[in-house]
Amino acid sequence: MESRSIGGLVKAYIALTKPRIIEQLLITTLPVMFLAARGLPPLWPAVATLVFGTLSAGSANALNCYIDRDIDATMRRTRRRPLARDQVSPHAALIFGIVLGALSTLGLGLTVNWVSAGLSLSAILFYVLVYSLLLKRRTAQNIVWGGIAGCMPVMIGWSGVTGRLDWTPLVLFGVVFLWTPPHTWTLAMRYKEDYAAAKVPMLPVVATERRVLIECIAYTWATVLCSLLLWPVAGTTLLYPAVAGVLGAVCLYEVHRLLRRHNAGIRGLDLRPMRFFHWSNAYLSLLFLAVAIDSLLV
Repeated sequence: MESRSIGGLVKAYIALTKPRIIEQLLITTLPVMFLAARGLPPLWPAVATLVFGTLSAGSANALNCYIDRDIDATMRRTRRRPLARDQVSPHAALIFGIVLGALSTLGLGLTVNWVSAGLSLSAILFYVLVYSLLLKRRTAQNIVWGGIAGCMPVMIGWSGVTGRLDWTPLVLFGVVFLWTPPHTWTLAMRYKEDYAAAKVPMLPVVATERRVLIECIAYTWATVLCSLLLWPVAGTTLLYPAVAGVLGAVCLYEVHRLLRRHNAGIRGLDLRPMRFFHWSNAYLSLLFLAVAIDSLLV
């Protein structure tokens, strides 16, 4: 292992938690707490849910880094991660991930409620055992079902305020679930050769480009339609469906644009799949921002 300063070692452990992914998860957690409270959520449950939710996501990501350390060392996109660069030992990363998971579960249970704690633990176990160990290296549907773990912050945010589950967070769970495949597959189109070299059967590796694009379109349509269900189910104001409709229209334009360019004979990276990937990030962030703002207007 490389000799590292204390500061460098701290940065390496933080990198194990994949902060950019955690940021996306928190974007879907806090607005749902606004929705559950029909306004500003109670301060302490909100802070505790975000803090321990961050530890929970960090646990899952660190354990994923431990499991995927061979893949990460192969792929250009991930070869600078701490285990791939030998900045942290595999044993230390495993212990780190387990400790974060234990702290997050106990923290949520003792300071928020045990419903949120149970959901958090189930998300960690699903991401590690089902996605990372079972699905990722075996099926092109890996990200479809593995994406369930990334939907759990919606449920955790809702239960953090209400102490229970309901149909409203289930609609937003569905939005994130349906949003995940096209978001991930367009990224996988950019790094198709990396996934192939690592023997990870992402859909762009094992299917034709046209099939990938058609599936992206189908999931994007389903995402937009599911997002509009929140209006009648949650009883939002007209602000939310108006924003969701505009964001959805742009998202649909972008994904259909990929297929039009493909039909025009444009292939591979010339399709600019990362344009849709970046837009889909903005779509989810702005959609959940609309959820929070709308909750203040009810």
